[in-house]
Amino acid sequence: MITFTLALLLLIGGYFIYGRYVERVFAPDANRQTPAITQADGVDFIRLPNWKIFMIQFLNIAGLGPIFGAIMGAQFGTASYLWIVLGTIFAGAVHDYFSGMLSIRHGGESLPEIVGRFLGGRTKNIFCVFAMILMVLVGAVFVSGPAELLAGMTPASLDFIFWMCIIFLYYVLATLMPVDKIIGRIYPLFAAALLFMAMGILVMLYVKSPELPEMWEGFGTKYDANPIFPMMFISIACGAISGFHATQSPLMARCMENEKHGRPIFYGAMVAEGIVALIWAAAATYFFQENGIVDQLTGKAYSGAAVATQISKDWLGTFGSILAILGIVAAPITSGDTALRSARLIMADFLHFDQKKIRNRLMICLPLFAVTIAILVYSLTDANGFKIIWRYFAWCNQTMAVFTLWAITVYLTLKKKNFYITLLPALLMTCVCSTYICMAPEGLALPAAWGYAIGGVCTVIGLVWFVLWKRKVK
Repeated sequence: MITFTLALLLLIGGYFIYGRYVERVFAPDANRQTPAITQADGVDFIRLPNWKIFMIQFLNIAGLGPIFGAIMGAQFGTASYLWIVLGTIFAGAVHDYFSGMLSIRHGGESLPEIVGRFLGGRTKNIFCVFAMILMVLVGAVFVSGPAELLAGMTPASLDFIFWMCIIFLYYVLATLMPVDKIIGRIYPLFAAALLFMAMGILVMLYVKSPELPEMWEGFGTKYDANPIFPMMFISIACGAISGFHATQSPLMARCMENEKHGRPIFYGAMVAEGIVALIWAAAATYFFQENGIVDQLTGKAYSGAAVATQISKDWLGTFGSILAILGIVAAPITSGDTALRSARLIMADFLHFDQKKIRNRLMICLPLFAVTIAILVYSLTDANGFKIIWRYFAWCNQTMAVFTLWAITVYLTLKKKNFYITLLPALLMTCVCSTYICMAPEGLALPAAWGYAIGGVCTVIGLVWFVLWKRKVK
């Protein structure tokens, strides 16, 4: 428990120390009017209280990643703790903060608009397509996960298909309605369930005080069948850094009244998610130590849903487990709805299509809903459909973070600010994503040596490109 406790304290300290430094680098202006004031439209640009914006941002970004991703990443032992802590403080929270603040500074622009502003028009067009694919994948992935959990908690008549339909109908309403009508009202309730779940598991970790692996005992565990690099960095995505977050930050940038609120909302929400991921990584490590990664009776590998459900039931009792599982269910649902909402706004910004009228929103949303339904049907007809979708989502997610970090690095360079705070994470994630797609079964499936070599070359190319561009700018 020593390593876990130190990791928890480092996450909290990172918000107050490094988060404050990152804020000084950006230099928010309390006197500058925000888009929520200058572009108020009653649909997407609406002023909301700070506490509510934080709750919405936290739930937007806290999907299945910090729970299921952390559970899957727990097989990497204490290495998962290090990645969650260092990734959150120095990469993920910085990534989320700047993507939100740059949106505020540029009229509430969506992420592709921000990327295009600093990386060029061609990159913007490619990135817009990439972002739309990711948003639809998130919408599909985050229907299946909570539907599986809810089906396990309710009578047999309310099966997996039933809950998928209910959740998707909710997504339709949340995507079309003004942000304060549904999202702004129910998110605080979901947040309470999610926070109860995290705090309940945290308390039980200290009550049970299990013998968790310590950092000095080495990385990895006997359950580690994949190389830590790059597999762990893709598995634990949302709990450390996630490109999906940068698509969500502009949603809340359109609701903020003051730039000074950016650190607690954007940097703070990412740290809160890192804490959730750390808690579940520790709980899952204990679970796998006690039960193994494969069920001895069925021979099937434990899924993230199975582990989360079992831990909640064993540690929190009947009533507590219901609240905990509802919190787990709320996390992906409140990311899936805003993913499709973000897709609507990205497409509207790209086409310069006003969104005040419901008719205009429907014209963009109907094709999005159709594609999402098609992906869901595929996931049901293929035995490995959901796993394949999840893997592509995970890689697309981290690749989007690469684009975002490079765009922020260019911005900081142009403003003559400390660009190293995003250049180093950009290089790391460039190496992670390029190596993963070379080695992964759903990618090129190359031998590890080739994957590492190509990943290294891609990283060097990125660094050389940046150095040459920087000299040209000078």
